[in-house]
Amino acid sequence: MSHSSPFSDDSAQPTVRGFLHRPENPNTNGLVLAHSAGSNAQSPVLLALAEAFASVAFTVLRCELPYRQLRHYGPPGPGDAARDRAGLKNAVAAVRKLAPGKMFVGGHSYGGRQSTMVCAEEPDIATGLLLLSYPLHPPRKPEQLRTQHLPKLRNASLFVHGTRDPFGSVEEMEKALQLIPAKTRLLTIEGAGHDLNFKKGAIGGDFIATVVRAFQEFFEEPR
Repeated sequence: MSHSSPFSDDSAQPTVRGFLHRPENPNTNGLVLAHSAGSNAQSPVLLALAEAFASVAFTVLRCELPYRQLRHYGPPGPGDAARDRAGLKNAVAAVRKLAPGKMFVGGHSYGGRQSTMVCAEEPDIATGLLLLSYPLHPPRKPEQLRTQHLPKLRNASLFVHGTRDPFGSVEEMEKALQLIPAKTRLLTIEGAGHDLNFKKGAIGGDFIATVVRAFQEFFEEPR
């Protein structure tokens, strides 16, 4: 069993806000999850993931990115990314105070992309990455690849991607992963789009359990 509660840490700027999941008998591992550009820390997919990882003894923070703390609606602007990455670094530091073991970071779409950029800048910040629906390029614009930083990524990375994601096909993702000089795996979800079908309610517990099992296998975590 685990419970979640609102979380804040004002010890550094940008401030850390979100929801913390703490299991009754935690191990020392932590996980910071960041939401997509159009969502927030109460995203259904992040909530389901956080509950599932807390059930296997992780301390998990669903992080509200700084741009969302300032604006309740709308996507991040061009000038928000650097501040959001700083917020992610602060979120990791806050969770480390509670879980000093292995640290993992990631999230859905924009949140996952910013996590990869943080790790490309500071590889020691995390043991590995959990990345759902990485936004490889804007829909229908495959020439605008978001891969420039991937050759600098030294962290083991588990990617979870729907076969109908307009932000990148499975084939495009496989090619992009070859740029990463670290251990990677691409877990494909048949028939899922960019939201991994959570809005439609078509994918739920079984999908989340599959992700957790893949994570444990990939990072050789005990089950």
